[in-house]
Amino acid sequence: MHTYVVLAYKESEYLEKCIKSVCNQKYKSKVVIATSTPNNYIYDLANKYNLEVIINPNPGMGIGYDFDFALSCGKTELVTIAHQDDIYDFDYSYNMVRMYKKYPKSVILFSDYYEIRNENKVSSNTNLKIKRILLFPLRVKFLSAFKFWKRFVIRFGNAISCPAVTFVKNNISTNDVFKCNFVCDVDWFAWEKLSLLKGNFLFVNKKLMGHRVHEESTTTEIINERVRTKEDFVMFQKFWPRCISKLINRFYVKAEESNG
Repeated sequence: MHTYVVLAYKESEYLEKCIKSVCNQKYKSKVVIATSTPNNYIYDLANKYNLEVIINPNPGMGIGYDFDFALSCGKTELVTIAHQDDIYDFDYSYNMVRMYKKYPKSVILFSDYYEIRNENKVSSNTNLKIKRILLFPLRVKFLSAFKFWKRFVIRFGNAISCPAVTFVKNNISTNDVFKCNFVCDVDWFAWEKLSLLKGNFLFVNKKLMGHRVHEESTTTEIINERVRTKEDFVMFQKFWPRCISKLINRFYVKAEESNG
């Protein structure tokens, strides 16, 4: 019913911790590795844990294309794209499967999360507080099926953490969920697209996974280059007039600084 697709890139020192976390779950999900950069390091870990490695036949097209490829590698009803630097708590997949059975018309299911900084668990900071405020309406499961509320929680910023998301493939009517020219807001782009579909954005209000923040991460690199600010502005204009988008974008830059 559920698959973790571990999206591996080059030789991350955190990859094995991610693999361990998804293999050691209360609900025994299927686990595969997807990569656009096959190498001996990835193959050695795959052999150690007896995992299949699926190689992207069209690498180098962009992050969004890599994510869509990873999503296609999951052949079960539910698919989680596990980012190689992150870890999943023992009952993450158990909660996703359980909530899916209660709300089978969901498009995505996702949990709250904590950050991992210098191997320390950070449960609250400015960035996390803002996201939890934005997601507050979806604590009411009844509201999560309405287009207005699905779009409301992402119209002020990207409140949904991509590695915390489980996709319900049967309820997604496109194979190009992430396909775009963005390098940072690829996931926000996907949520905006999926918010137009019928079905729930089902929020599980528990911290069920850890997102690692470190200097070598793609997110940190992009923020340092201020690419995210430009892409945020494009995304805000999908929900707001241009003048209001500028104001919101200036405010939201402060949340980015939390990643520094």
